[in-house]
Amino acid sequence: MDNSPSTYVERPLQTHLHQQNSEDQDTIDLLNVWRVIWRAKWSIGWLVLLCCALAVAVVTTLMTPQYIGSTTLLFNDKTPPAVSFQQVKDSGSTATEYLQTQQALLQSRDLAERAVRKLNLTTNPITDPRQQPKSWFMPRQWLADLDLDQWLPGLSKLIPVKNPPTEEDIFNEVTQNLMLHTNIKFVGKSQLLQIDVELPDPDLAAAVANSLAQSFTDSQLDTSEKSSQTLTAWMNTRLINLRDNLRAAEKKLQGYREEQGLVDVGGVATISANELEMTGNRMVDARRNRAEAESEYRQAKALSNGDLSRLSSVPAVLSNPLVQQFQADRAKAQAKVDELSARYGPKHPSLIAAQSDLRAATTSLQLQVQQVVAGIERQYQLATASEASLRQSFNSNKSQIQDIARKEFQLREFQREVDSTRALYETFVTRLKETAATADMDSTKVRIVDPAIVPLEASKPRKTLIVGIVGLLAAMIGVALALLQDKLSNTFKTDESMESTLNIPLLSVVPLVMKKSRRQLARLFEDNDNPRFSETIRNLRTWLMLQSSDMPSQVVLVTSTVAGEGKSTIANNLASSLTPLERVLLIDADMRQPTLSLNFDFPPDSPGLANVIAGTARLEDCIVSVGNLDMLPAGSMVPPALDLFGAPRLPSPADSNDSTHQPPPQDLLSSPRMARMLEVLKSRYRHIIIDSPPAEMISDALLLARHSDAVIYVVKADSTPINQVQRSIAMLQQSHVPVFGAVLNQVDLRKARKYGYNHSRTFYNYDLVPR
Repeated sequence: MDNSPSTYVERPLQTHLHQQNSEDQDTIDLLNVWRVIWRAKWSIGWLVLLCCALAVAVVTTLMTPQYIGSTTLLFNDKTPPAVSFQQVKDSGSTATEYLQTQQALLQSRDLAERAVRKLNLTTNPITDPRQQPKSWFMPRQWLADLDLDQWLPGLSKLIPVKNPPTEEDIFNEVTQNLMLHTNIKFVGKSQLLQIDVELPDPDLAAAVANSLAQSFTDSQLDTSEKSSQTLTAWMNTRLINLRDNLRAAEKKLQGYREEQGLVDVGGVATISANELEMTGNRMVDARRNRAEAESEYRQAKALSNGDLSRLSSVPAVLSNPLVQQFQADRAKAQAKVDELSARYGPKHPSLIAAQSDLRAATTSLQLQVQQVVAGIERQYQLATASEASLRQSFNSNKSQIQDIARKEFQLREFQREVDSTRALYETFVTRLKETAATADMDSTKVRIVDPAIVPLEASKPRKTLIVGIVGLLAAMIGVALALLQDKLSNTFKTDESMESTLNIPLLSVVPLVMKKSRRQLARLFEDNDNPRFSETIRNLRTWLMLQSSDMPSQVVLVTSTVAGEGKSTIANNLASSLTPLERVLLIDADMRQPTLSLNFDFPPDSPGLANVIAGTARLEDCIVSVGNLDMLPAGSMVPPALDLFGAPRLPSPADSNDSTHQPPPQDLLSSPRMARMLEVLKSRYRHIIIDSPPAEMISDALLLARHSDAVIYVVKADSTPINQVQRSIAMLQQSHVPVFGAVLNQVDLRKARKYGYNHSRTFYNYDLVPR
């Protein structure tokens, strides 16, 4: 007998078996989320329908309709100014800031007070707080009606007394409410502003909107008229001042001309400039002549104490014709002396006469050179005097021109003052006449372009939007509740979830059978009252027979996690399905809560499995045949009197004291007699089906699984917690128990079809025989 679990665990039932891993746990299965939502679609739909119905009822009965009266105003900040010159103002102001300022003015309290007075809203039933319906919750009135002073004197003084409102209080409250119900907004990116007034009465809403707009335009017009009057008065005052200033400026200009004797400043300045230019040119020539004379004079002066030959070499001296003639005469005399000196002695009369002529020529030359040098000195002195005279004349002309320029500058300053004052005076005179001519013209910057009309439909409550939002929120809450319920409902609902979670083959999905007793359920396959149920049992039988062809599975254990999951029903019907094909024995191994005797009406004291193991009955006497099916009930645990297998009976410490003491089931199932009995039965039957106790509650199932070739694990749909099933199967697999597969039992197919559980379509469309 091969008890290897790999023979069963590693054989998949379907090719698309899901493998659970850590990545799958971190990934959101959108298909699974959709299935959860689809299963709860009717609940979500009813929730949405109920919430929408409540929303419609609340909107219709409890919420007062509100109507909006809208008036559109056009603003223009490009109105031409009263004066054409640029005023000194802040240049950072833009059209947007201007419109924002007008928006704030439209929301001012002064404008609201004008509308309240104009429409007499303090006595209107809709806006007058005194005419509004009283609230049912009035704790102060209740305390006042109790007359607390009769119970405890002075207690009523602790309760603040609310004085009746005065007319001023009513006016302030109505004004404040109107401001709260007024909204000013921009119309796109234009220069339009829209006044929206929201009130319960459509006629009153339109009237208030138009009143606010008209009051605003009137206030703007009043402000414009006052500004025009103020401007005219200011311009008159300013005009008188400008006229006085102009007269004073003209008088000052004329006085300065007379004082300085100015007639034509421009002509005088031109003549002086010409004279200065001519004097400057002459001074330049004189300076050049003086420099040349000074150079000649300095050369002659430097050589005046030298010899005659050096002095005569001066260019100014040498260029003199007389000097040139005297030099020639002296040269002739010198040549004659030199000739006679070579011929005669020093005392020769001819030589003495020649020397005398030489001295006379030299004396004449020296005198002529001295005269020339004196002439050069006189010329230098004349050039110096001429230069000094021209410089003095030039400086005099320059001082005269500068004086004329100063007078011209002062004269022009006075003239500019007269011209500017006259121009400003003439501008004011012109604008004053224009202002007086257009004083009655409407210069307001705002006008009404679209007055309010009586609204036909209420702006609030927006029933469709409210109901839509409520429906959407209800749907979201329904989806969240469905996902939460699915998350908290830790049970198996579909075959795919069972395969992916347990990682073992799913052998069959057994439908829920209603209105059947325990006895009828045990014989359901044999009676063939429910074709769907019978077909699922045949599927289970087919898998078992296919397994038997590969690896013999004579001993098949049927167990579950907890009691009430239908394992006994599966075991009984599986044994019944195998009976027409092979010889089968059904063993009820649940000694604590036996069901076989109850299902088939066996006598309560009939012997069974416990008796065989304990040795108190023969095996042949305990086996009961019902049709072609042999059954071995659980029996009653009584101390043995005879060992039918030739082995010592189980020890019992109470044998000598209490003959009615029953050994624990674990002791019986772990006895070697259990294994020997199964060996005997395997030689007689092709299949032995064992109905085991629950696996989690007691260890009987684990003891029985050690003697089994295959274990079929029954799980009740939408009932047994997944963690308990996983823990029980893990315990069996750790004990090397061959878990053949699982059966999803008691599946409500109608509920599965209604909520979209994914099961085999065979059961949904099955129509085999009439009921």
